Amino acid sequence: MRIFKVFGDSGLGLRMISLLVSAWVNLRRFLLCILQLTPLLSVHSDDPDTYLVLRNKNEQKIKEKGSRFIARAIPVESTSAAATEISRLRRLEYGATHHCSAYRIGERAEFCRSNDDGEPSGTAGAPILRQIEASGLTNTLIVVTRYFGGTKLGTGGLIRAYGSAAEAVLRDAGTDLVTRRTRFLLVFDYADTSPVMFTITQCDATIKSTKYGDRTRIEVHVKCSEAKKFEEMFTNALGGRGTILEKQSR
Repeated sequence: MRIFKVFGDSGLGLRMISLLVSAWVNLRRFLLCILQLTPLLSVHSDDPDTYLVLRNKNEQKIKEKGSRFIARAIPVESTSAAATEISRLRRLEYGATHHCSAYRIGERAEFCRSNDDGEPSGTAGAPILRQIEASGLTNTLIVVTRYFGGTKLGTGGLIRAYGSAAEAVLRDAGTDLVTRRTRFLLVFDYADTSPVMFTITQCDATIKSTKYGDRTRIEVHVKCSEAKKFEEMFTNALGGRGTILEKQSR
């Protein structure tokens, strides 16, 4: 082979080939890691107007030394909704040993809570919550139901098991990036339609509804950080002829 003509049949040539193969394998592993991290990097935005939520419910099961762990990730928008879901799962899995849980709720994750449900303090709820925090998700509840298998896992084993269950259920969960918007209800003369439409195109804004009559009414949702700019542009473009009937942050 040509490669042996370059290096010869010596041990040096074989070592060089081995090093090249090893370098290629390591490079391939590195590239695969980058590809796996790319989706996470794309959704962990520093944009203060956006937050990440679950698209729908998800469920995963794992086993650890005979114990069965059923992890469920559930989108919720209030602490009362989270409490309702936990109660529902307690009834559904009434024969389980523990129902450990954690949630982050609010556009800025203002409400966080974890519950060990009888497991040693800090071994269940906290590792579940850490996984939610690491994912960047909010309005998210995870409940991990455990059926005891007869073998105690110890503190470290419990932390790993509950953390792994939460990580597994989030790994393939669908997510959506939500943008905070301010709702405007605009009223203006039909003759001013062109400057209004131009103003809308200059901002991150979407038209939700339009009603024509003696005067035109348009409902527009504008990215919160651009709301002040939009309001000023609308007023200036129409020379004060238009009216903002409603302005409400969503």
